[in-house]
Amino acid sequence: MEKKAFFFQGSSLLLPEGLPAGGMDWEIPLSHAANLLPPEAEVEQAVFTDGAIYCVSIKPEIPLPPRWQAIPVRQAVSLLLGNAAYGYIQSSRMLWAFHIVQWRQESRFCGSCGAMNTDSPDELARLCPACGRLEYPRIAPAVITLITNDEDKVLLAHNSKFTSGVYSLIAGFVEAGENLEAAVIREIREEVNIEVRDILYKVSQPWPFPNSLMAGFSARYASGTIRPDGIEINDAQWFSRDNLPPLPGPGSVSRYLIEQWRNKIRN
Repeated sequence: MEKKAFFFQGSSLLLPEGLPAGGMDWEIPLSHAANLLPPEAEVEQAVFTDGAIYCVSIKPEIPLPPRWQAIPVRQAVSLLLGNAAYGYIQSSRMLWAFHIVQWRQESRFCGSCGAMNTDSPDELARLCPACGRLEYPRIAPAVITLITNDEDKVLLAHNSKFTSGVYSLIAGFVEAGENLEAAVIREIREEVNIEVRDILYKVSQPWPFPNSLMAGFSARYASGTIRPDGIEINDAQWFSRDNLPPLPGPGSVSRYLIEQWRNKIRN
């Protein structure tokens, strides 16, 4: 059976035109690489873990041939998750491949001596042939928290980087020396000036934009007056279930946590 791969260019997934939005496998036979690229182009092909997932990374300057399309990976995740039969598994494979593609592009040179890295023959790692340094895929832990108050309203905020009108949960990266719960408290305090209690872990999700592992929590409002920091957060408000603003698209852990709360699912 011919091996298949996810094809990426920058932050987009490449697909032949005419594929439906859901309901089919978006891993494409590797033989398509020959039709996608000019003869002088280099294809970066990577095999992951047990060889079950391959990827092809297309250089940004290479124009796509006719009858191919580029779909932003974030959009592709939402499209895949619209198919309940297999979308979660397929989107997880695609996100993992995308994470590794980005890491390979950013780890071409040794971080210690600057020599050109090679691939380790034994594991998913970069190996420096000059000094022997091994580099593994980078994972940056981040926390995201669904905060509710005594009226069972949820705190949603508009980040300056969001699409106009879209609100989501408070999130941020874990700093060196912090545990996850401490990061939850600090991020909420820094971004909206309130204190929380009853912090509970809920769910995690790999999110390679660029290389995060999102740890989702719930928490209860304890004290303080909401005051957005004006840098990352432009606005933050309490919302009831029947008066929610535009939310992040399906597929993100933020949307998952909000939907769990909206549907009164306790876990």
